[in-house]
Amino acid sequence: QVQLVESGGGLVQPGGSLRLSCATSGFIFNDFAMRWFRQAPGKERELVATEEIADIADSVKGRFHIFRDNSEPTVYLQMDSLKQEDTAVYYCNARRRLVGVSDIDFWGQGTQVTVSS
Repeated sequence: QVQLVESGGGLVQPGGSLRLSCATSGFIFNDFAMRWFRQAPGKERELVATEEIADIADSVKGRFHIFRDNSEPTVYLQMDSLKQEDTAVYYCNARRRLVGVSDIDFWGQGTQVTVSS
C-alpha cells in the first residue's frame, strides 16, 4: 500500500538547520511531483516547498529547499536559518496531476519541528 513516512523532525535552536526526509513506497515515485506543507497550531496549512511551479509561503523563500533521490525513493526538505515561527508539523505530499482527470494526492503522517532556544 501507499506510504509516505516523514522523519528528521525535532528540537533545533533559532538560526540552526534541519533536514527532513520522506520515505515513500507503494507508488511510482518518478510519476509524482513532491511537495512539503506545514501547519502550526491555530493556523492554516501552508505550502513551504514544491517541485511544481507554485507560490510558496513568503516566510520561507530562500531558506527552504526541496530535493529528491529517485533511487531510494525519498524526498527531502532542507531548512536553514530556522526561526521560532517555523515551529509546526511538517507533511510531505505526492501529487500527480492528470489532465482531464482528477488529481491524485498521497499524504504522510507528519513530523514535528520545534525551533526554540
